[in-house]
Amino acid sequence: MSKLETKSVVLDKQAIDRALTRVTHEILESNHGAENLALVGIVTRGDQLASALAERILAIEGLEVPVGSLDISFYRDDVANYIAPEVHTTNIPFSVDGKTIILVDDVLYTGRTIRAALDAIMDYGRPAAIQLAVLVDRGHRELPIRADYVGKNVPSSASESVRLFLEPLDGRTSVEILQVAPGERISSAPLGGEA
Repeated sequence: MSKLETKSVVLDKQAIDRALTRVTHEILESNHGAENLALVGIVTRGDQLASALAERILAIEGLEVPVGSLDISFYRDDVANYIAPEVHTTNIPFSVDGKTIILVDDVLYTGRTIRAALDAIMDYGRPAAIQLAVLVDRGHRELPIRADYVGKNVPSSASESVRLFLEPLDGRTSVEILQVAPGERISSAPLGGEA
């Protein structure tokens, strides 16, 4: 694995909270409330963000929306490149049929993780619609994928990695641009999203 050094912090905990609150309001406005919505977060950080969005929806609308988590390990188009991909649990404890699914991820980069997530969700049923909410969009798309809701656009170079760190998992909460140490190269396996 490459050694990555923090180049800059683009969102601190308070900025992440504000971005999530704004995204929540945008989701509610676009969908005329929370009726028929369900949130599905891509593990390991998108699911944490989906839960945070659900808490905000409950506070704003007084409605509890279903929340699920999705592991896309075996849906990735590069799964053959890894001897033992890190496998997590998918937990979608509700029917996706006829619902508007808000797919949640931390960092949108090439679009390949989202493509895999769309395939995975369709294996669970036929939603009325799927919308994409991401905390960070860093550009560099390889597939025609666009987020419906974006916390922050963070332009970055291909030699950088953009990562979300969350207190329960990482000991701090921030979005950081990481630079590969001289002589190292970025691993093609994303850590916690599309970084």
